[in-house]
Amino acid sequence: MTEKRKIDMLRTMLEDRDEDEGILSVYLQLAGDKILNRMYPFKESYDGIEVPDKYVSAQLKIAAYMMNKRGAEGQIQHIENGIHRNYGAADIPDGMLNEIIPFCKVIV
Repeated sequence: MTEKRKIDMLRTMLEDRDEDEGILSVYLQLAGDKILNRMYPFKESYDGIEVPDKYVSAQLKIAAYMMNKRGAEGQIQHIENGIHRNYGAADIPDGMLNEIIPFCKVIV
């Protein structure tokens, strides 16, 4: 899938058509890095490696999650009008990365 298509889909998910394309691209890159880090836990660099098509939906969900948390990163507690928010872990929830299968090789 093209980067432009991913950006369009992320815009639709966020319901924010005015968001800067550069910011959306950065969040897609950060989400892609999270996926590649899960896929290749011992690789030092992901240069030239793209997120596989089967994980594009996960990349979009993670990017949307990170963008929706902007301004509240690492928030420990927030209570207002009956709404309670706690973000003990400031990173991506493990449940969002559970579908990513690590890549491994057998050493002969």
